[in-house]
Amino acid sequence: MPLTVALEWAFERNRGGEMLTGEYFHQVDAKGRVRIPPKFKDALGSVMITKGAEGCLFIFSAPQFKQQLEKKMYETDIFDVAGNRQLRTVFSSVFEFEEDNQGRSLLPIALRKFAKIDKDVVFIGVGNRAELWAKEEWDRYQETVGSW
Repeated sequence: MPLTVALEWAFERNRGGEMLTGEYFHQVDAKGRVRIPPKFKDALGSVMITKGAEGCLFIFSAPQFKQQLEKKMYETDIFDVAGNRQLRTVFSSVFEFEEDNQGRSLLPIALRKFAKIDKDVVFIGVGNRAELWAKEEWDRYQETVGSW
């Protein structure tokens, strides 16, 4: 998909909202807490986090998450084994990313294990959502895709 088409698609999916872009390096503290980059926090507001694709975590605004999942839920036939597997995976692993009074959010251990997150992490903007990667996994992913 050409870059201009991808950007138009991301903008449309985000319904004209602020497009999430960039790469932000952070660390998870000993208690499993992390700070969401201010740019993402401001754009997303209330945040939901869940298992994503290729070993990362997806971060959506709560309203967008609800909209995306309701659409998928209503499109999935009750006998669609693959579709229901996806719904179970997402719904069973979704958490509201709540901040403490110092701006840190607890990253549930199940999600840390899934994404192989220990300490160093990378938040990336992907148009209508953010992704959270273990830095080592992000570096490995970058090597596989090369330059475009």
